Amino acid sequence: MDNRKIILVVDDSSANLQLCRGLLSGDFDVRLAKSGTLALDALAKLRPDVILLDIEMPDMSGFEVMTEINMRPELENVPVIFVTSHATEKLVVKAVQHGVVDYLVKPFEAELLRSKIQAALKPKGK
Repeated sequence: MDNRKIILVVDDSSANLQLCRGLLSGDFDVRLAKSGTLALDALAKLRPDVILLDIEMPDMSGFEVMTEINMRPELENVPVIFVTSHATEKLVVKAVQHGVVDYLVKPFEAELLRSKIQAALKPKGK
């Protein structure tokens, strides 16, 4: 039985999805969703330990997905890290207001991605 933590990666770019799978699959059970809608469908059955969520996607923005996640009590303790190519102060503030625990700017280094995931996995208050 696989006891690895589940990471749900949500991005409309197949290249970004495959990059994250390649970087993380040795340490985590990586699940992929190519849209916000598909991510929300997956979250109806899946309880990931961390969600990596792109902001800019064609069907639903990361902010719209976060709004839906925030309305689901069963997902309230699942940390979400925004992964985006935009790093304006306004977007970071908006992300925090939506409950995102961290923010990662593309392109990113593999070690930074892993360290942000590990930090998100730590119990609150530790």
